Amino acid sequence: MVMNSNKVYVKDGNIDNALRKFKVKFAKSGVPSELKKRKHYEKPGVKKRNAKKEMIKNARKHRRD
Repeated sequence: MVMNSNKVYVKDGNIDNALRKFKVKFAKSGVPSELKKRKHYEKPGVKKRNAKKEMIKNARKHRRD
């Protein structure tokens, strides 16, 4: 397993700004969504069905714009 370090430097003691930047980096790295996916086992058929639903949802979203 590859661990990417999400380092954020605190400038001038501004911890709130550093925390905000860390949360953004953490969310963009995909860790929260991966944890959500792995929380419960998903059967292959259910996984395929959910992927198909997601593809349809994304296609509709892109068609709107």
